Amino acid sequence: MANCAKCGRKMPSLIFGRRICEWCVRHEAMQRGEEPTNAVQPVMPAPWAAANTSRVGFTQVLVGINFAVFVAMVLNGISVTDPGGEVLVRWGANWGRLTMTGQWWRLITYMFLHIGIVHIAFNMWCLWDLGMLCESLFGAWTFGAVYVISGIAGGIASLAWNPNNVSAGASGAIFGLVGALIASFYVGEFSMPQAFIRPRLRSLLLFAGYNLLFGLFGRTDNAAHIGGFITGLAFGALIARVAPAAENVLARTAVVFLVCVMVFAGGWLRYSRAYSLYLRWGNELVAENRNVEAIADFQTAIRVKPNYVPAHLALAYAYFFVPNYVQAEAELKRVLELDPQDATARYSLGFVYLNEQRTSEAREIFKQILAADPKSARALFGLGATLAAEKRYNEAIEEYSAALQINPRLEGAYFNIGSSQAMLKRYDQAIAAFLKEREIADDYQTESALADAYRNKGMQKEAEAAMNRAAQLKQEQ
Repeated sequence: MANCAKCGRKMPSLIFGRRICEWCVRHEAMQRGEEPTNAVQPVMPAPWAAANTSRVGFTQVLVGINFAVFVAMVLNGISVTDPGGEVLVRWGANWGRLTMTGQWWRLITYMFLHIGIVHIAFNMWCLWDLGMLCESLFGAWTFGAVYVISGIAGGIASLAWNPNNVSAGASGAIFGLVGALIASFYVGEFSMPQAFIRPRLRSLLLFAGYNLLFGLFGRTDNAAHIGGFITGLAFGALIARVAPAAENVLARTAVVFLVCVMVFAGGWLRYSRAYSLYLRWGNELVAENRNVEAIADFQTAIRVKPNYVPAHLALAYAYFFVPNYVQAEAELKRVLELDPQDATARYSLGFVYLNEQRTSEAREIFKQILAADPKSARALFGLGATLAAEKRYNEAIEEYSAALQINPRLEGAYFNIGSSQAMLKRYDQAIAAFLKEREIADDYQTESALADAYRNKGMQKEAEAAMNRAAQLKQEQ
């Protein structure tokens, strides 16, 4: 069905020549004085006017939901000027750390959260104006699809650009409406009088200007805006070309489905490349000694990229410190399947065996490493730990000393020498070793072991000082 080139009213499909409806033809003739003065101008509704202005449209519903959420936040004591990122995340903001680890519903909820009264005021003003126009052109359900899917696309674009950014607000979805309207006006046949379009363009400019100004202070998520805008352009162009008539439900449904596929394909592409992010987030949790939580991130990284060696290795370490030696062993063996030359995985596997009291297997691992690299200080250290576990303390001290000749600042070597010397009741040598370890890495365990050695030597004053230092270091951990 064609549209009038003057006013946009629907016209019969089979029409030739200049496409102007009967109303515009007679109106122009009246202006030229070609119509009788008593001629009756037909009454026809404007194409952009809603069929029933008294009903509550989807635009009003969206605006109401946004304001309801904002009021709920205020009633919960949240600041009306700057709620803060942590608060927004609690209320459902889009944040990669949570959204990309299973809480995908945030791609919808973030659209209904706003960063203060100014933010929501401008967004709702533009949504009211543009939403009413968009809903009258496309119909309620198509408008709703454009809004929601553009908002989701904006959230995905935000995750792609900066997954550590906390994103909230309806502007990504509103930019989708802007894109849809622009594409419809320029690609399709939704023509309107200039007097009607001009104030809407002013709203668009003010909306864009506000977001640009807000961006100077680092608060605007321009990636979300661009993602929503591009999605809206696709919607508007496809609707104008494929399904301009709202009555053509099948064609409209096909357009919505096609855009959904494009948006979710983009989301899957971002997810499929996020394995390094999950590894980084997991390592951050490990640094905070939250190994159980880190395991989930490492598992997600592996799920995204099954043969990602760094994630398997990190997962093995997390299991080791939980501790879950069976799972740690399985992950380390998987690393060695993927990369048989990975000395770090082989070395770690030796310590897994050691913690499982499988000393013969641990010794074999460390000897394999030494066969490939006789100057491996870590392998000598591991061999010393294996001998100490078998209570062969003198031999263990020899291996630790050999490791220190290669790497004089090998952390833990002097501590283990001190522990072996203490087991042999050679407390002077033990104290000397612990003091050496203190120069490399002073921690709670070193000070506590030093205090025990002093106490066994009868040096109570020194033992008390070491215990006080141990307590202080433990508190600082």
